[in-house]
Amino acid sequence: MSFVSTDEQKALRQSVRSFLESKSDESAVRAAMVSELGFDRGLWDQLSGQLGLAGLAIPEEYGGSGSVMSDLAVVMSELGRFLACSPYFASAVLAASTFLESGDKEACLAYLPRLASGELIAALAAHEQTAEMAPEADRTTAETGGGGWKVTGEKSFVVSGLAADILLVSAATASGPSLFVVDATHDSVQRAALSVMDLTRHQARITFAQTPATLLGEAGSAQRVLARVAEIGVVALASEQAGAADRCLEMSVDYAKTRFQFGRQIGSFQVIKHMCADMLLEVEAAKSAALYAAEHADEAGAEATRSAHLAAAYCSDAFMKVAADNVQIHGGIGFTWEFAAQLYYKRAKSSQVLLGTPGYHRDKLAACSGL
Repeated sequence: MSFVSTDEQKALRQSVRSFLESKSDESAVRAAMVSELGFDRGLWDQLSGQLGLAGLAIPEEYGGSGSVMSDLAVVMSELGRFLACSPYFASAVLAASTFLESGDKEACLAYLPRLASGELIAALAAHEQTAEMAPEADRTTAETGGGGWKVTGEKSFVVSGLAADILLVSAATASGPSLFVVDATHDSVQRAALSVMDLTRHQARITFAQTPATLLGEAGSAQRVLARVAEIGVVALASEQAGAADRCLEMSVDYAKTRFQFGRQIGSFQVIKHMCADMLLEVEAAKSAALYAAEHADEAGAEATRSAHLAAAYCSDAFMKVAADNVQIHGGIGFTWEFAAQLYYKRAKSSQVLLGTPGYHRDKLAACSGL
C-alpha cells in the first residue's frame, strides 16, 4: 500500500476544504449545533448535490460515484477538521454501508439513489444499552403476521436520529437478529433528542410501538451485516478523528506563536515546544493508522478487521490527548464557551465511545491477533 495521496485525492481534499472554509466556519457550526435537527439543510444539499459527496462510496449502479474507502476517508477527515454538522456519517457511511452489506438489491435500488442525491437521509438504529453494536442482545423485537412485519422496542444513541427520513433498525426475530427499514415519520415512532456532551453531533432515543417495517436482506443476518458495517464505521470515524486532531494541533501552534507572556511568545517556552512536538507525533501516527485501515477496508478479511480495531483504538486516544493539550496550551481561554477548543474536546470525548471504547477495540485487536 501507498501512504501517498493520489492526485485525485489531493484535489478532493482541497475541494472539500475550500467548501467547508466558506460554508462551515465556526459561526456556522455554532448555529447548526443548537438547531432542532442539528444540521444546516442548505449545507447538506450542497454537500450532497453540488459536490456529490453523499454518494461517494455508493456504487455507480445505485446512483453513486463508486469510490474507494480511502476517498471517503479524505472527506471524513475534512468534515472532522471543521466539526461540520451534517448527517453524513449517519447516512452516507453507516446507513449506505448497511444497505450494501445486506445484499438486498431491491432495497438498494429503491433507497440508495435517493441517499446518494441527499434527497433522503437515513440513520442506523442498532444501539440499545452499550456503545457497541450487539444485535444478538437486542431487546427490540420484530414479528410478522398478516399485515407484514412490526417492530417494537427502543433504540438509543442513534446518530442523526431526529434528522432521518428512514431508519435501519436491528431487531430480534424467530430467525435471529434481523434488519428492517422503517419510516421515521410514522405515527408509531417516537423520537427524542438525547442530552449529549457533543452538540455538533446530535443523537436520539427512538421508540417503536408495533411499527410497520420492511425486512432488509435475509432474516437472521443482522449480526453478520452489522459486524462489517461497524468495521467500515470505525475506519470512517478514525479518519474524522485524525482530521480533527490535526486541526487542534494547528490551533495550538498558531496560538503559541501569537500569545505573549513575560514579553516572550509562549511557543518559545520549552514546555510548550514539547507539548506541540508530542501532539505532532500523535497526529501523524493517527493519520497513518486511519489511512492504513482505509486502504484495507474495501475488502472484508482478517487484515481489514485488525486494522479497523487498531485505527479505532489509536485515533480515539490520540484525538482525546491532542484535544486536551489544545485546551491546556490555550490556558484559561481554552475552557470558555466562546472559544472553539472546547468544541473539539467534546467531539473527542463523544467519538471515543461512539462505536466502542478504545479498550473494547484493543481487546478485539488482541483477539484477532491470537493474544
